[in-house]
Amino acid sequence: MPLIRDLPQHDRPRERLRDVGADVLSDQELLAIVLRTGAAGENALAQAQRLLAEFGGLAGLRRASVPELCRSKHIGPAKAAQLKAALALGFRLAQSTPAAREKVSSADSIAAMWLHEMSAFDQEHVRVVLLDSRNQVIAKAEPYIGSPHAAHVRIGDLLADAVRMKATALVLVHNHPSGDPSPSAEDIRLTKTLAEAAQLMGLELCDHVIIGGGKFMSLRSAHVPFAERPAAGVA
Repeated sequence: MPLIRDLPQHDRPRERLRDVGADVLSDQELLAIVLRTGAAGENALAQAQRLLAEFGGLAGLRRASVPELCRSKHIGPAKAAQLKAALALGFRLAQSTPAAREKVSSADSIAAMWLHEMSAFDQEHVRVVLLDSRNQVIAKAEPYIGSPHAAHVRIGDLLADAVRMKATALVLVHNHPSGDPSPSAEDIRLTKTLAEAAQLMGLELCDHVIIGGGKFMSLRSAHVPFAERPAAGVA
């Protein structure tokens, strides 16, 4: 595997950050900058992608302890500390600027966050948007990255950040790499199961938005029953 310094300049994360800004870079590229170096047979970009898959995205990495990170291949105490520090700073920044929080008013506002990005993925990415009592965004997380064929998602992973951050509600978002955002039977089953589990924990599942091929579908707007006693959603 080539070293990052051997890649074309426009493919190197640090140079891309300098030229186009951090907001354009993917989670993988930003994580590679934090890691700085890879290891034998694995450059920093490959290491970043492996860590995101292994821990279930940035949210999973932030939840992981230093010992848990150190059990991952090629991650020692120094790199684990770098990761924890960078993720903690990002979390503190998000918490310190409540006035800048987005407000969710409809499924359109949810889809607009990731429509183009998630339409381009060739794997399923499952994300959650955490909301407060005024439908303002507290945080966004990506608890799962899966295969393009099937997602085996644990309900506890989808709710973990909402419980820890004392959210009032959440919106589930995932993509269909096929390009068709129509819900499958499994999507509907997951929606009902998550809504019922959230309700038991005092949370509301406002919507499940599916993205594919530059289009999206809101299961709330499609009148999919979320739970035995569904609460009013954002759509």
